[in-house]
Amino acid sequence: MSLLPFVRSRGRPDGKRRVELAPGAGLGRAGWVTIGETTTVRMRSLVLFAALALGGCVHSTLEPASKAGWTPKDRELLANAPYRPAAIPDAYQRHLVDYHRKEAPGTVVVDTDSRYLYYVLPRGKAIRYGVTVGEEALAWSGVATVGRMEEWPAWAPTQEIKQRLGNTPDYVGPGPHNPMGARALYLFQGNKDTLYRIHGTNQPEYIGQAISSGCIRMTNEDAIDLYNRVRIGAAVVVLAPGRRASPVSRATPTWPARDS
Repeated sequence: MSLLPFVRSRGRPDGKRRVELAPGAGLGRAGWVTIGETTTVRMRSLVLFAALALGGCVHSTLEPASKAGWTPKDRELLANAPYRPAAIPDAYQRHLVDYHRKEAPGTVVVDTDSRYLYYVLPRGKAIRYGVTVGEEALAWSGVATVGRMEEWPAWAPTQEIKQRLGNTPDYVGPGPHNPMGARALYLFQGNKDTLYRIHGTNQPEYIGQAISSGCIRMTNEDAIDLYNRVRIGAAVVVLAPGRRASPVSRATPTWPARDS
């Protein structure tokens, strides 16, 4: 079925165009519904937007993390990070998405298959972050809580990690050179530390891959953003392989830009 009968662009006295969706286009209205105003409408982008609206699949990309939530130390250390900025694929950049699972708002859900971490919001929404997850033999799954949170944590690798990686120091102090990055959430089951963490990274180029020693890595910018939202005691659900949180991962559509 063509979407064009459901979309029209009408002129206005001030020279702008009013973009409308038809009655019966799935928005539950009796008359034509205004969905935007532009100086010039690119119909290909408009039809794409209408298709997504009709299917109930409109997603909004969040802007890059505001530095309003950064501390002076964050600004100082990340201004001189010892790693190159990584070009994170669009699919693994932070998005506001529809969320179909039933976890309560404030829950953290890790989809290891898709390399996503979700922070659940009210009304069927979530913030989705791209992450690095553990290699298959090292991945952990289960339900835990956030038992501790730290800004710019130190790193004391376990004996198992030292044996696996080799030539690893006993202790690495806080800073952007530290594999733990800018923030860390420590996962507990009851009063027991699981030894698994959600933390920043000094290797942002690996976001979207499975290479870690089992912990969940985020970009430092996203780790700061998540840290500012999560509270001690929050539930963390790490899904086992084969249990995806989202049936389909979609690129976020963008509204057609105005011509200058």
